[in-house]
Amino acid sequence: MGLTNNDIFKKLRVAHKLRDDDIVQICALVDFKVTKSELGAIFRKEDHPKYVECGDQFLRNFLNGLIIHLRGPMPGKGEKVKGENNSDSRL
Repeated sequence: MGLTNNDIFKKLRVAHKLRDDDIVQICALVDFKVTKSELGAIFRKEDHPKYVECGDQFLRNFLNGLIIHLRGPMPGKGEKVKGENNSDSRL
């Protein structure tokens, strides 16, 4: 028996010290709307009557938003990445 999506989500929340507001904003970065009450249901214990299983789509959207939150948006084709140097000089 491995980790569930809920377990992974909880561990990421603790590791990154995220509050519900932070998670809502992170999901908004990928145009995924989530409410605090939905988050509360996901973070409940499995034996609680209002527990909701975290689906793959939910976790995927959160992870994509977290990447944008931590790294910034992905540059478009042909755009320079900040700090990238095109010269191939080796010293």
